[in-house]
Amino acid sequence: MAGVFGLAGRSGSGKTTLIEAMLPILLARGLRVNVIKHSHHDIPLEPPGKDSARFRAAGAQEVMVASPYRFAIAHELRDRPEPSLAEQLARLAPADLTLVEGFKQEAIPRIEVFRPALGQPPLHAQPDFDCVAVASDGPRLPGAPQSLAWLPLNEVAAVADFICRHQGLAPR
Repeated sequence: MAGVFGLAGRSGSGKTTLIEAMLPILLARGLRVNVIKHSHHDIPLEPPGKDSARFRAAGAQEVMVASPYRFAIAHELRDRPEPSLAEQLARLAPADLTLVEGFKQEAIPRIEVFRPALGQPPLHAQPDFDCVAVASDGPRLPGAPQSLAWLPLNEVAAVADFICRHQGLAPR
């Protein structure tokens, strides 16, 4: 999937914070960026009783809420399988780069966000987890493959640079 790059890590590692900090940097480089965040939880879109929630509860498959500022589409799965990442990407507007938080099992290039202070083992040590780099606030772990780039988590521009180089994206 061209132009798609993932970030994964344990809960509380700072994935969302890193993406949020990189967005202004990537936008300043003239890139159009989309973000997909996967959640294992139900996503409350608005309080029960509000118009679009009432439409969904009444059985609408999709409900669009539109304003002069933005629009959002809520698509109810109603016991159908969750769409794949490729299906989700197909719904987005064209972009130079789509950052994906989660979807750890998808075959996309990704960075693991790893904080040793969380006291949890790194994902890159698991045989079924694949990543091209680790962004960490700690030193390279003993046994980490040398082919795995080790990036300074607190140097957001360096992480953004790595992603851009990996994706072949040059500033416009």
